[in-house]
Amino acid sequence: MSGVLRRLACTAVVAAQAVLLPVAPAGAAPTPDRPVADRPVSELLTDLQRLYRQTEQATESYNAAAERLAAQQAVVARLDGELARVRLALRGSRIDAGRLARRQYQSGTDFSPYVRLLLARDPQHMLDEGHVIGQLARERQAAVTRLAGAERKQDALAKRARAALDTRLTLAGQQRGRRDDVTGRLKDVERMLASLTPDQLAALARLERDETDRAQRDLTDSGALGDDKPPSGEGDRAVRYALEQIGKPYRWGARGPGSYDCSGLTSEAWRHAGTPIPRTSQEQWARLARVPLHDLRPGDLVVYFADATHVAMYLGEGKVVQAPRPGDTVRVSPLAANPVLGAVRPDAPRPGTLRFAVPGAAPSAPATPPHGNSG
Repeated sequence: MSGVLRRLACTAVVAAQAVLLPVAPAGAAPTPDRPVADRPVSELLTDLQRLYRQTEQATESYNAAAERLAAQQAVVARLDGELARVRLALRGSRIDAGRLARRQYQSGTDFSPYVRLLLARDPQHMLDEGHVIGQLARERQAAVTRLAGAERKQDALAKRARAALDTRLTLAGQQRGRRDDVTGRLKDVERMLASLTPDQLAALARLERDETDRAQRDLTDSGALGDDKPPSGEGDRAVRYALEQIGKPYRWGARGPGSYDCSGLTSEAWRHAGTPIPRTSQEQWARLARVPLHDLRPGDLVVYFADATHVAMYLGEGKVVQAPRPGDTVRVSPLAANPVLGAVRPDAPRPGTLRFAVPGAAPSAPATPPHGNSG
C-alpha cells in the first residue's frame, strides 16, 4: 500500500470518477472524537485504509452484479430467439394442418366407404382412392399432433422468457444499488482526504510506506516465498500484458483498455493470454486452482484480505503488478502491500474441470499442476 502521497494528490481524479454515475446518499464518514488535527497519524491511516477497503468491497460486489446481469441478458436473448423460431414453426404447422384438412374434405363424400365400394364401377380404383384418403387422414393427424406440441412448447418458452426478463429487471436493480454504494463510499474517501492538511498527507505516505516495507521484510524472512519459478507460456503473456498497462488509472468497474480495477486488470491480462478467468477477485479465489506462496511463478494471482476483495498478479522477486485503488494507477508493488489470503494459478485447471480457449488466442504451454493449497 505504498504510494499514498500520489493517491492523495489524485483526489480530484476520484471526484471526477464519482460523478460519472448518480450518487446516492453516502454512508457516514468516520467521526473522530476529537478534531482531525489532534489525531495520531496512525489513526488517520487506519480510517483511510478502512474507507478504501470498503470501497473495494463495494466495487467487487458491483462487478459481481454486473456479471450476473450480463449472463441473464444472454439468457433472455437466447429464449427470445428460441421463442421466435417456435412461433415460426407453429405458424407452419397450422398452415400444414389446414391444408391437409381441406384436401381430406375435398376427397370425402357422405357415403360410407363400404357403400362407395359396392357402387363403384372400378372397385380397385375405389380401393386405391380409399388408401389415399387414409394416408391423408394419417398425415392430418400427425400435423395436428405437431401443432399441439408446438403450441405447448410456445407456451412453456413464453413463460420462461417472462421469468427470465423479470430476473433481469431484478438484477438490474441490484446493480444500480451496488453502483450507488460504490459512489457513496468514494464520497466518504473524498471527505476524509479533504479534511487532512499537507503535513498529515505527507505523514500518512511515510507511515504507509514504512508499514509495507516492514510487512515485506517479515514475509521474506519467514521463508514463505521460495525461489522464483519460470512462468508458463500463458503466464508470460499475461504478465507482459499487465505490465503494458502500468500508469493507466484505477477506475472501479473498469476492465480496460484505458483504465482498470484490480480484478479487471487480472481478468483481462489472462484473457489476452488465452485463458478466460472469472471477472471478480472473489470468484478468481473460489474457482481457480490454489498454489502455496513458495511455489509462485510469474502470472499467478495473489489474493488479499479474508473476503478476497483484492487481487494482483505476481511478477517474481516478491513483486506484483496491480490496480491498487481509486486515485492511483496500475503499478508494481511489493507482494505484501496488503494482507495476503493466498494465491491461485489460472492455467492449472482443477481435476475434472474443462478449459475453454479464446478464439484466435495463441496456444497455451503445458501447465504445472498445483502442489497443495494456501490461504
